Amino acid sequence: MGPHRYGRCVVSDAFPYESQYVDVRSSRMHYVEQGTGSPILFLHGNPTSSYLWRNIIPYAVPHGRAIAVDLIGMGRSDKPDLAYRFFDHVDYLDGFIEALDLDDLTLVVHDWGAGLGFHYATRHPGRVRRIAFMEAIVEPMRWKGTPAPLAWLFKRLRDPVKGHRMNSEKNFYVKRLLPMMVSRRLTAAEKAAYAAPYPDVASRKPVEQWPREAPFDDEPADMAAVVATYNSWLRRSPIPKLLLWAKPGAIIRGEKAAARIAVMFPNTESVFIGKGRHYIQEDQPDAIGAALADWLDRTG
Repeated sequence: MGPHRYGRCVVSDAFPYESQYVDVRSSRMHYVEQGTGSPILFLHGNPTSSYLWRNIIPYAVPHGRAIAVDLIGMGRSDKPDLAYRFFDHVDYLDGFIEALDLDDLTLVVHDWGAGLGFHYATRHPGRVRRIAFMEAIVEPMRWKGTPAPLAWLFKRLRDPVKGHRMNSEKNFYVKRLLPMMVSRRLTAAEKAAYAAPYPDVASRKPVEQWPREAPFDDEPADMAAVVATYNSWLRRSPIPKLLLWAKPGAIIRGEKAAARIAVMFPNTESVFIGKGRHYIQEDQPDAIGAALADWLDRTG
């Protein structure tokens, strides 16, 4: 279909980037890149891929080497036999950054890509220059503070039987939840691009596992510790941070939540980018790109 208009925004479903691969831990990880200079690394979450960033990458290119990677087991990256816990992704992302010898990093992160990016920055603060984030888990969560429909859904997704049936057998996260969490209607080409990496039950293992990694009421305990640790680091770190948020949002829900985060983390600039739910790159790529480019220019 190509470019199409959504409100004032022009969204394209095309992915006009040459695929590149690098060997990491005996598997291939897929990525795309454009531009030169210090790296700007885009990290996606569940169940997306580098495709999520297709309309935002051009805004970053004048400011550095824009790189969008597919997490292991996702997108066009290989699908080795892993548990696909957070720490498996950490291992492969570390390997990817090492293989490309990336330093002086700007991280642009979303969803679980944000958790991975924050965790990386906490462990390698000297290699990270600044962080732009959106729809991110910034602190451990509580079931009590979670909206009832979302709590009900995540409890089902985390259940070993119901979650497997929903995500791996029925492909719920890809076919139903992703489109529901975009304010506009995804095109057939966009839906196909997101579904392509997950043609069968075995391929959906990462998608099934991600909801079980979210730390609710300190469970799982190792993930609660990870989030608490990077939250503490973000509260102390003076590096430039950019929070991009939408209404109604899903994880970062509205102006009060965004304002609280901007106060919590020093040197954080908060920018409202318009209407959107969770996958805000599909609703507001131009607003995200323009805000990102402006911030990159000013914090250069």
